[in-house]
Amino acid sequence: MFTGIVEELGKAAALDLLADSARLTIYAPLVAEGAATGNSIAVNGVCLTVTGTDGDQFTADVMGETLARSTLGGLASGAPVNLERPAAVGGRLDGHIVQGHVDGTGVIIESRPADRWHVLRISIPGELSRYVVEKGSVAVDGVSLTVSALSPLRSGRPRGAADADGENWFEVSLIPETLARTTLGVAGVGDRVNIEVDVIAKYVERLMAGGEQR
Repeated sequence: MFTGIVEELGKAAALDLLADSARLTIYAPLVAEGAATGNSIAVNGVCLTVTGTDGDQFTADVMGETLARSTLGGLASGAPVNLERPAAVGGRLDGHIVQGHVDGTGVIIESRPADRWHVLRISIPGELSRYVVEKGSVAVDGVSLTVSALSPLRSGRPRGAADADGENWFEVSLIPETLARTTLGVAGVGDRVNIEVDVIAKYVERLMAGGEQR
């Protein structure tokens, strides 16, 4: 489990695309220190298993399902990445419960500066929008953020349906610390980002529906 509090801004050193998977090497002096094969590290919000280490770098394998659901397959050499090691048992939960299981990707459709913060508007797939609530938590590229605004609901609009302009979206407000310490500080309009919605909302929906595994 992670908290969405980024520890280090690392760099993609190499991405080797294979038949239905990839091998990703990350330059991360802080996070790689003491890392061992089998450890988990979140890379842009995606929980990966360390398969090898070499000084300031670690390597992880990325399966096809992860490549399809996240932005990792498009990482260029030298691209910055958000890194977080798992939360320690007994430690503080400064962000929110983040599994590192990305639900899908969104696109930054608006970026506007404010007085002492910066607002990003991010489109979200309709099937995920029902799990996002104003003042609730969402992980964007592994960063724990509070939703500050949502696309408006329309009377009679089905759950998860797009608003009048054809898009579901949410907004997050970024403080200077977040802009300086994460990839969101250099993200721009048109960039794709990984999204993990609040896992509690998904469990509640499942329970309310009365679904059972058979």
